[in-house]
Amino acid sequence: MADKAEKKKAVEKSIDPAVLEVLEKATAAGISTMFSRVDEMKPCPIGAAGECCKICSMGPCRITGKDKENKTGICGATLDTVAARNFARAVCAGASSHSDHGRDIALTLLAVAKGEAKDYQIKDEIKLHEVARLMNISTEGKTKEKIAEEVALKALNNFGKQDSEPLTYVSRAPKKRQELWKKLGLAPRGIDREVVETLHRTHAGTDQDAEHILDQVMRTALGSGWGGSMLATDLSDILFGTPHPLRAKANLGVLKKDEVNIILHGHEPTLSEMIVAASREQDMIDYAKSKGAKGINLAGICCTANEILMRQGVSVAGNVLHQELAIITGAVDAMVVDVQCVFQSLAKIAESYHTLLITTSAKAKIKGVTHVQFDEHRPMEIAKEIVKMAIDNFSNRKEVSIPSFSNDLIAGFSHEYIRYMLGGKYRASFRPLNDNIINGRILGAAAIVGCNNPRVVHDKAIIHIAKELIKNNVLVVVTGCSAHASGKAGLLAPETMEHAGEGLKEVCEAVGISPIIHVGSCVDNSRILTILSEVVEEGGLGDDISDLPAVGICPEWYCEKALEIAVYCVASGAYVLFGGVDSPVSGCEPLVKYMIDGWEAKVGGKLEFEPDAQKIVEKTLEHIQKKRKALKIDKAKERILYDMESRRELSV
Repeated sequence: MADKAEKKKAVEKSIDPAVLEVLEKATAAGISTMFSRVDEMKPCPIGAAGECCKICSMGPCRITGKDKENKTGICGATLDTVAARNFARAVCAGASSHSDHGRDIALTLLAVAKGEAKDYQIKDEIKLHEVARLMNISTEGKTKEKIAEEVALKALNNFGKQDSEPLTYVSRAPKKRQELWKKLGLAPRGIDREVVETLHRTHAGTDQDAEHILDQVMRTALGSGWGGSMLATDLSDILFGTPHPLRAKANLGVLKKDEVNIILHGHEPTLSEMIVAASREQDMIDYAKSKGAKGINLAGICCTANEILMRQGVSVAGNVLHQELAIITGAVDAMVVDVQCVFQSLAKIAESYHTLLITTSAKAKIKGVTHVQFDEHRPMEIAKEIVKMAIDNFSNRKEVSIPSFSNDLIAGFSHEYIRYMLGGKYRASFRPLNDNIINGRILGAAAIVGCNNPRVVHDKAIIHIAKELIKNNVLVVVTGCSAHASGKAGLLAPETMEHAGEGLKEVCEAVGISPIIHVGSCVDNSRILTILSEVVEEGGLGDDISDLPAVGICPEWYCEKALEIAVYCVASGAYVLFGGVDSPVSGCEPLVKYMIDGWEAKVGGKLEFEPDAQKIVEKTLEHIQKKRKALKIDKAKERILYDMESRRELSV
């Protein structure tokens, strides 16, 4: 068994008891995990601060030291140019990943519309018509298949279009925001065009003005937020159903000792949705029983988990840092992965256990790992093949040790459902939300989104910030791995309202919701953009997203997608706070300052890196109060009870 020093070190890694239990097992078995390797691999301080340029073979050049502001690379590139280029390329990669997700969903919808992918169906025809309306596509006299074909083609056109007109969904932003983007030249044109232009500008000897580079960074990120990501969300709703609240559980305790356990991990729903369907087919259940299992149990990790959680009610095994630990339980018969946040270390860990690791995407293979190529034209056939492989592996289990920890949660709050929840079927509206922000019962709103990072205590900042904000009457929405952290901590159930401030608690009790609301996967941060835009349109809280008493927070970020989300939120007018590790441009103080003060002056939003979780809470509350004061809703209004005579005097 692990000695006391090792146990103490494990406790410092996570606040999740299931994680601590499995880490103790890993330590005893000599299994290397992200939690142990992070101590062995120290970050390069030069690269972490954005002070290293390696875009050409004259370098790499390091621009460091006390006089670094006066130093240049061999080509003459200054520190701010180098740091801006590095940041731009990171955001570009993040925008590419989320937008490519949207492209694949659009291609699947097109195949369904043409009758080439018969295992799928259009599950939300109302959403199809709504998206067609947003795209200015006439629906009169057309079959749903014809409408879907035109929607898919219009979506795909957003990726490759060559004219200078903005992307289709830019029209969903508040009018004032659209006008600002047009004035500043920030409105995204083609999704792929912006990505290519960013890479072109950051080639050696091209764009060498940091502010100009960062303008293009915003336009590229907006191409994802109001383009690829938003399309991914809407088209997924059309194909797989718009989410509505479903009950499930979260944490490694959802694994079952007597059933075939299949973990679905990654980001794209096209195969995972079909594996869910296949696992519920009677022939697959019967086959599992013939192999000695009582049934088939699915669980998700990362954003694939969110996709199948909010549409199918499949429970969550954990967030991104659980992927290795799930295998170490010895209970996972197959881990099926596609793209993004799937770590190569899984292959080595799987060798020590019986778990069959299966890659499925043409874009992402892992050396030495079983690959089953996904094809949207025959998804059920492939899904059943994978489920059968997992069942056949059930008998190869060795020692199984599943932590008992899990918590109930409710997930699946699309912006459509939130409108319905607040106003009912015939009066669906954000008006009650606006009114309760105006009257002060709800102070404001915060989105807690994004990843985990083993360089900080797993889940700790996410949970601390969430609890502190609801205590101060701030409504919280969560996505991605932050949503999983909240679910594992028991914060995604209505009972959480007991931890909320009196005003927020009163509203939550009236509506019957948790003060922390699950709104989807990382790509579904686009739902938050839609919510903010509709709140502005509802009226009473300003005429742009930058007027709202709202903040975006990513407490434990680790990847390029997080930076891309941050930038499109900032460019949309939001104040965004990142916690955990420091800014990737921390070595260039003028750039750090520009992303706060310069961006706020230019677009009304700003990006700030703050490693202290409590300071994030304080800055969030300060910003919300500042916005309330600007809206003149910062003073408590006395409640007046009118008698009949007083009512007669009221003008109508």
